[in-house]
Amino acid sequence: MGDHVNFSIDLAEPDRKRQNLSRRNFMAASAGLAGSLAAGPAAADSLADVPPREDGADLSGHSERSQFVKLARIPEAGPGKRNVDPADAINSKTPLDKLFGGITPSDLHYERSHSGAPDLDPAMHRLLVHGMVKKPLVFNVEDLKAMPSVSRVVFIECTGNGWENWKKADANLTVQNTHGLVSTNEWTGVPLKLIVDLVGKDAGSHWMLAEGGDAAGVARSIPLPDEILNEAFIAYGQNGEPLRPAHGFPMRLVMPGFEGNLNIKWLRRLKFGDQPWMTRWETARYTQLQANGKATQFQLRMDTNSVITTPSGTMAIKPGYQRINGLAWSGHGKIAKVEISTDGANSWKPAQLTQPALPKAQVRFQMDWVWDGKPTRIVSRSTDDQGNVQPDRKSFIAAMGSNALFHYNAQQTWSVDETGRVRNVLD
Repeated sequence: MGDHVNFSIDLAEPDRKRQNLSRRNFMAASAGLAGSLAAGPAAADSLADVPPREDGADLSGHSERSQFVKLARIPEAGPGKRNVDPADAINSKTPLDKLFGGITPSDLHYERSHSGAPDLDPAMHRLLVHGMVKKPLVFNVEDLKAMPSVSRVVFIECTGNGWENWKKADANLTVQNTHGLVSTNEWTGVPLKLIVDLVGKDAGSHWMLAEGGDAAGVARSIPLPDEILNEAFIAYGQNGEPLRPAHGFPMRLVMPGFEGNLNIKWLRRLKFGDQPWMTRWETARYTQLQANGKATQFQLRMDTNSVITTPSGTMAIKPGYQRINGLAWSGHGKIAKVEISTDGANSWKPAQLTQPALPKAQVRFQMDWVWDGKPTRIVSRSTDDQGNVQPDRKSFIAAMGSNALFHYNAQQTWSVDETGRVRNVLD
């Protein structure tokens, strides 16, 4: 496994060497950019062309986005059923191609709801913790806020992310269409292990039932290996504020690296036991149909993934300098490297990771590219610190078949034609 490329420099190096490396990195990265700027017309030759200063809006209780910034999720009702009436939608996808960095704004975090998003009264909401425990307890929101807390940046991803490309490729899809069911936030809450200690979980209990407070009553059986016991937490905070109703207000379960449907929203009950409960959500809903017709249950971890967000589907580019951007993530750990191919996966070059690359969080990657104007295909592949490599589509389908719907993490390819149009293709 090769080293990833970034802008960090060993602090033990002499100052002169550090300066030379910094200058070389800067000059290499900016050479293509300077050339592309010189080739294009200037937007304004002087400040005389810029509108004069003017008074701004009055201060207010909260800040709004600029009128010139248009950001929105896309509601869908399933694969191929896009831009539907919100009343008919089951998902709402994040505009990955219009965001910066690795953190998703709270109001643009993707949404998956089975019966809408209830806005629960936190004064009335309760969390029951019972089952194979010594002391069943009931907690309210204030109880949780009074406990020691953790804050962690992690991604949450719907198991259906990528389902648009299971069987065929619609050429007119954007990256929001193909990969908009993943988002990264900073979540704040109480470690599950602390709750486990308070109730005195029985040593023979290796499963936990987590149930939500929405009308659908989503409930999932969750195994309890050390990884989950040590990393899961009950969140009440999202990006520095209380959870939004669409994301589980007033409390939700956060399961770093695991299926989005395990991150139960509007959490109302945790029950400990010695076997899974086999709810309809893990028998009829979140099972994975294999090539042989049999179904796999409890395929819980989200795998290593990446996608180029710029340039991506339906965009148009011109010959010359391009800055390729994208996002990578893994439910196994942190991203160690991302490689990009600009010749249809015939050769690969290392991308730069925008630090910090955190475990089980999205990280942004970048690479300079000069397009020669000829038709080509661009694709990314990620590798995490556990050695898991994002598979190409051919290998993925050979292993998983094409009957499934969930956990699609094959490499995403974008074609570029002679006019610069970028389109979605399978390989």
